[in-house]
Amino acid sequence: MVPEKDALPQDPLDFFHKWYNEAQKSEPNDPDAMALATASKAGMPRVRMVLLKQADERGFKFHSNEQSFKGLHLAENPQAALCFHWKSLRRQICVEGIVEKAPDEETDEYFATRPYDRRIGAWASQQSRPLENRSILDQKLDEYVKKYPESGSVPRPPYWTGYILKPRTIEFWWSHPDRLHDRFQYRKTGTGLWVIQRLYP
Repeated sequence: MVPEKDALPQDPLDFFHKWYNEAQKSEPNDPDAMALATASKAGMPRVRMVLLKQADERGFKFHSNEQSFKGLHLAENPQAALCFHWKSLRRQICVEGIVEKAPDEETDEYFATRPYDRRIGAWASQQSRPLENRSILDQKLDEYVKKYPESGSVPRPPYWTGYILKPRTIEFWWSHPDRLHDRFQYRKTGTGLWVIQRLYP
């Protein structure tokens, strides 16, 4: 039995973590995967999958190259949306809001915890830019392996950064076989409180 809105958590983050914890147990691959939609200043949209790294009272955090398509979009139009879809649970969560950069110190700390090959890969890849062939990327990778051997430290590239999507709305969706799905939207008010609204499927 799906509860009515009065029985739902007042804080959508509590609701999110409940579902996310269940997805980590049931989803066979990447329960932290989320579709990130951005748009250029002219309004041309683009969507891709990224990985959630943290969800707290600030919002939903992910990392990327700020010179990538998503980074360039966010620099000129910081509005974005996320969608988590867990097929094993037949649920999804959609989030809309404004994106801000995470503090540099926080991003440095996370970058240092990444496996060596991913830290080197962040230096070698000019994300989203044209690449003539794979051998060029492999050559760049070899160059950075020599420059930053595994026995030493690998600094964070200046263009590799963290982003936090600060939600304005969060929608929770349950699947029903008859397609009359249950949907509840949390909307943040100017006072910082959340208003919950059931939506038609």
